Amino acid sequence: MAERWSPDSWRKKPIVQVPDYPDATALADVEKQLATFPPLVFAGEARSLKKALARVAKGEAFLLQGGDCAESFAEHGANNIRDFFRMFLQMAVVLTYAASSPVVKVGRIAGQFAKPRSSPMEKRDGKELPSYRGDIVNDIAFTPEARTPDPRRQIEAYRQSAATLNLLRAFAQGGYANLASVRQWMLGFVKDSPQSRRYVELSQRISEALAFMQACGLDLESHPELRTTEFYTSHEALLLGFEQALTREDSTQPGTYYATSGHMIWIGDRTRQPDHAHVEYARGIKNPLGLKCGPSLKPDELIRLTDILNPENEPGRLTLIGRFGADKVGAHLPALVRAIKREGKSVIWSCDPMHGNTITSASGYKTRPFDLILKEVRGFFDVHNAEGTYAGGVHLEMTGQNVTECTGGVRQISDEDLNDRYHTVCDPRLNAEQSIDLAFVLAELLKKERSGPQKIMPAAASL
Repeated sequence: MAERWSPDSWRKKPIVQVPDYPDATALADVEKQLATFPPLVFAGEARSLKKALARVAKGEAFLLQGGDCAESFAEHGANNIRDFFRMFLQMAVVLTYAASSPVVKVGRIAGQFAKPRSSPMEKRDGKELPSYRGDIVNDIAFTPEARTPDPRRQIEAYRQSAATLNLLRAFAQGGYANLASVRQWMLGFVKDSPQSRRYVELSQRISEALAFMQACGLDLESHPELRTTEFYTSHEALLLGFEQALTREDSTQPGTYYATSGHMIWIGDRTRQPDHAHVEYARGIKNPLGLKCGPSLKPDELIRLTDILNPENEPGRLTLIGRFGADKVGAHLPALVRAIKREGKSVIWSCDPMHGNTITSASGYKTRPFDLILKEVRGFFDVHNAEGTYAGGVHLEMTGQNVTECTGGVRQISDEDLNDRYHTVCDPRLNAEQSIDLAFVLAELLKKERSGPQKIMPAAASL
């Protein structure tokens, strides 16, 4: 029988990937203060997301999850949030229209501040300091003062998340997501892209369809689904003290608890030990959960984790996010898929084609080749087609900014181009052009998956 869960029961378990705060009293004071703050999201919103994800688990929708590798305090601004949201809408409409698939939209935003590290220390020029763990913990600058974990940064992260959520809700529900504005979502620097023609053609078809419906007497203004959208937030739950402080009992369902720091949280590949703190915390909250699955994960361990995190086998509760690498997905994913299928587990299979394809370029930049990202996505769909299961989503690190961080894509960003606009504070991100390019590839794969053995119509290539 499982031990009794409480919001702080994780504190009795072993824990990894936590910063070493020099002032435990200051940390406790911050967590106590956070516990008095209003929730960032609400239990009813998390339940709505779980309901939408249940459709994905049944093969009736597709999960699009993505955003910054690690949000930064310095880049927080209305324009950046708007451009990210516009890009997300473009990707979603490509998938919805071209693949005839409803899309559940979940951003890595309004809380994605903490990052796991392969080493607790970083060495430069013979000098060793604590690794940068995200703006919620310390600063990117390589000085002793900047790299010392500061609990007060959690307060700033909370405030930035609240402001970001406020703007996202306004965009999603205030008319910005109106399908009549589909052509206006295109970012300026994408307009001269080779992909812009495909998107303009698709948006023109949508505009014509809306005009046809109006001509038939349909009042578009009376259909909120055409003027608004549902948009949810997610992040990796690393700082469990922060998560506990924002855990709230649901007043409508006493005895149940939700993480109100985001609608969905996930457990990383480095913190998924079944008997450790991160799994212990996640098993007791009712939010939808994600679980990163890397090459070291064995089928029997995955079944054990699935039993712990989703004991009632609830559709929409658990998303398994594979992060294998383009050359490893075919070797590692099938055994996991077969184990889940054999045990009758209800899960969403999602593909993270970013983390397993990170390389260091000749110029010394950490980057991700776009062709490897596409290769892993295609390999992910191939495995599910072969196993008779549903490829249900993607999990991307991307930005609406015109960055040069991932090589390749329609503009063929080269190693020499990386220095041009390499702005990330952590991992390389797809820019908007590369993200939309990927969305068209995904649409074609989804359309093929939904049509089964039927041949794809040639018109699909022109979308």
